[in-house]
Amino acid sequence: MSFPDAVRSGLQNYVNFSGRARRSEFWWLYLFWIIAIVVASILDGIIGTYPLLYAVTVLGLLLPVLGAGVRRMHDTGHAGWWVIIPIANIIFGVTDSTPGDNQYGPNPKATPAAYSG
Repeated sequence: MSFPDAVRSGLQNYVNFSGRARRSEFWWLYLFWIIAIVVASILDGIIGTYPLLYAVTVLGLLLPVLGAGVRRMHDTGHAGWWVIIPIANIIFGVTDSTPGDNQYGPNPKATPAAYSG
């Protein structure tokens, strides 16, 4: 999944906490979040409104990033609650998908049609 596709998918599924997400979707969306936060912080500094834009960016993108994180945990066969443990995000974020279907749905790597979001 490319960067624009991952961001689009993450933002379209911003409150979707079911199903599975590929590693690329999780990491690209997370990178987008970090870049957006840095840009918002810089603009806040230039405009003199710190922390207004920063807070809006963090809070505005929090649900999409959490949703992708929960779906990523599901992809590795773990409950979504693991997303609240920072080290679990890293470990399960780099772990390959559970092969085939699991209790959270079909493997998104199997076919593009198998992934519903």
